[in-house]
Amino acid sequence: MQLRDRRFAYNLQFFGEGGDKTEKATPKKLDDARKEGRVARSSDLINGFMLLLMFFVLKLFGGIMANLFLDSFVKYYNKASDISMEVFDVRQAVNLSNEIVLDIVIASLPVLIGSFVVALVGNIVQVGWKVTGKPLKPKLDRLNPIGGLKRMFSQEKVVELIKSILKVLAIALVAYNEVKDRWKFILNLYDFEFMQAILNIFDIVLDVGIKISLIFVVIGLADFGYQKWKHLHDLRMSKQEVKDEMKQSEGDPQIKGQIRQKMREGARRRMMQDLPKADVVITNPTHFAVAVKYDKETAEAPYVLAKGADYVAANIKEIAKQNNIEIVENKPLARMLYYNVEIGDQIPPELYQMVAEVLAYVYSVKNKEILIS
Repeated sequence: MQLRDRRFAYNLQFFGEGGDKTEKATPKKLDDARKEGRVARSSDLINGFMLLLMFFVLKLFGGIMANLFLDSFVKYYNKASDISMEVFDVRQAVNLSNEIVLDIVIASLPVLIGSFVVALVGNIVQVGWKVTGKPLKPKLDRLNPIGGLKRMFSQEKVVELIKSILKVLAIALVAYNEVKDRWKFILNLYDFEFMQAILNIFDIVLDVGIKISLIFVVIGLADFGYQKWKHLHDLRMSKQEVKDEMKQSEGDPQIKGQIRQKMREGARRRMMQDLPKADVVITNPTHFAVAVKYDKETAEAPYVLAKGADYVAANIKEIAKQNNIEIVENKPLARMLYYNVEIGDQIPPELYQMVAEVLAYVYSVKNKEILIS
């Protein structure tokens, strides 16, 4: 038995039904991976935009930020003499540290706020809004040295190495071109006043930084595309996994079929129990049988009490005979009622005339039987 199961599993895998992950991930698997924190995300893209924003902020607000830092430096420099003349205890040190940190934060607010906004928007754009703590949980398999060696030489590490090389080359290339283009200007900086020379150097650094940041953004976009492809590739499923998931989410098709079969059998039993109440059974005569009931106190029009084809039709006719229900052969009417009217539904207006003629015939036969008896 075990040998046969192994052969069956091997055949499934050989024909693509087992281990070969050739199918796209289902929405359920993507959602489960998202809940676990496994999403396609590029930190290099966010870092590139953050770096680009930082240099733009420095270019726009660099003068204001520099003045704030300079004012803070002058303020605390002037306090140095007062502090040295007094007893400088721990409480004063803490108060002074708090003031310095507060001034630094205020001066750095444009960069801090911009970085926070870029990080938040960058993550939402890439993966949407989904808060989960699962990635923070410790994973014992990370302590496995063999797994660590595999990760060191994995495809992901190769990609990281390529990105690092591209970044170093980008920095070197941009810096070289900028220095080459402005070499004469850099050599003549000693002719400028000190502050003017500092501002010119700062301007050169900002231009270089913006260009490098743009290259980092391009690398980040390429990395995001790769991460998206890798995420979908890693989540691919085998055909057997797709089938198993469908069984779990929708139920086993065999069980569902059995339930439907039992429901049909139950409905058929109820139909046969109500059949003796019928006024007439209209037949094909061999293939279809439709039982019709008319009760003006409960319904505005005649309605179908039971219907069936072949074996069920034979049973309907047999029960009709046992209960002295009139059986009328009318091929077109039987077919139209069978295909167009469900059990319990009233007949449509276009069939009123044909059904009325049948019922009139049945009532006349019953009246004759009553008179004879």
